[in-house]
Amino acid sequence: MLPIIFLLPILQLVILSNAATFEIQNIKFSYIDNDKTSFSRELIDTFEASEYFNVLTQFSSEKQASSAMLKGEVDVILEIPRYFERDLLKEKKTDLSVIINAIDGAAAGVENVYINQIVQRFNKNATAELMQLSATTNGNQFIPKRIESITSFWYNETLNYKTFMVPGILVLLVTMITLFLSGMNIVREKEIGTLEQINVTPIKKHQFIIGKLFPFWVIGLGLLTIGLILGKVIFDVPMLGSLGVIYFYTGIFLLVILGMGFFISNFTDTQQQAMFIAWFFIVIFILMSGLFTPIESMPIWAQYLTEFNPIKYFVEVMRMVMLKGSSLTDIAPQLLKTLLYAIVMNSLAVWSYKKTN
Repeated sequence: MLPIIFLLPILQLVILSNAATFEIQNIKFSYIDNDKTSFSRELIDTFEASEYFNVLTQFSSEKQASSAMLKGEVDVILEIPRYFERDLLKEKKTDLSVIINAIDGAAAGVENVYINQIVQRFNKNATAELMQLSATTNGNQFIPKRIESITSFWYNETLNYKTFMVPGILVLLVTMITLFLSGMNIVREKEIGTLEQINVTPIKKHQFIIGKLFPFWVIGLGLLTIGLILGKVIFDVPMLGSLGVIYFYTGIFLLVILGMGFFISNFTDTQQQAMFIAWFFIVIFILMSGLFTPIESMPIWAQYLTEFNPIKYFVEVMRMVMLKGSSLTDIAPQLLKTLLYAIVMNSLAVWSYKKTN
């Protein structure tokens, strides 16, 4: 127990202190430049110079940009209208269209503030340039009105924080209970001595594992059902996607968690040990899943570590399906990674289980 008591808390402190941050950075930014003038290019350069935005790509149409946001590839879409520069020169005003992924209402509100600050900074510079240009061309004083940005919040129009959090909390409910139940149940068999009796019976290893874990798989789906009902009745969380997609993915995800619980139980002798180790991993998985803090704001090395976090994919899928209406095709990357994780974890669990006939 000494390594568990001292080593694991140190690892938690080192990893989580760097990964858990409320600062929003590396916002995935994209744009549609319908004007393609020096002024529109200058506006994009202003966003590129910002430390908060990561300008990823330019889209040629709103349809392409919307598809990218649906897949989670971008967080912000800035659309520069046609005749952007001409309207500034002649009409003395113009509008910008800004679309923000508002599933995380708190993050979307901060992103909107960042965008407005950058636009206003550009507006001041543009005003000075246009006044100078007008004075040199016709000698008349040019006083343009300020540029206004029109923001649309997608997927969470009211910026309701509960809409963002309830799918994630549902993930925690299903994950934690199934992990603890599966791990502690098998360890309990060791403590009371019934596991040794089962080991000497003719029952096959895979039959024993399926028999022990299948009830918890059913319990996990039952918890999901209860959580979905409560989320709709109490919090009025939207359900835009298919329930079949959610249950199909959850069924595979539960195989990961049950395999993990069985794997832990193979190396522990008491329920306290199993609970302690399971809690250690679950805390790291939760705080590095993007549930409370954006993964994009974590250090690069922490972002790479999240690729091995199954809860990250579950959180993404629940939010994508419930709030975006994503289909099975849209969640295919997360589904394939989770399936691979399930195969690896259950293979390790079966391999590490020692049974004597």
